[in-house]
Amino acid sequence: MNLDIGALSLALAVFLLLNLGAALWRAARGPTPADRMLAALLFGSTGVGILVLLAFAGGHPALVDVALVLALLAAITGIAFAQRAWQKPGEEDDAA
Repeated sequence: MNLDIGALSLALAVFLLLNLGAALWRAARGPTPADRMLAALLFGSTGVGILVLLAFAGGHPALVDVALVLALLAAITGIAFAQRAWQKPGEEDDAA
């Protein structure tokens, strides 16, 4: 049995693209801001996986750099949301 790794990578990327559709639906539907944020984090991590698979299958190593930037942005977004969500009502940022 001859398995083409490039074709398998592309098939996995399509599966992850369908997963992105589910994350987009969850982000639009809610019901709470935390659910929307988790969907956005899923969107970011799945996007990283798709970019890495496409970099491997297509032979474009620059896509790995884009994937790393997307992973960093998703992590920073999650941290910023958690920090904002855990503030007490009426508590303001000091940076204003």
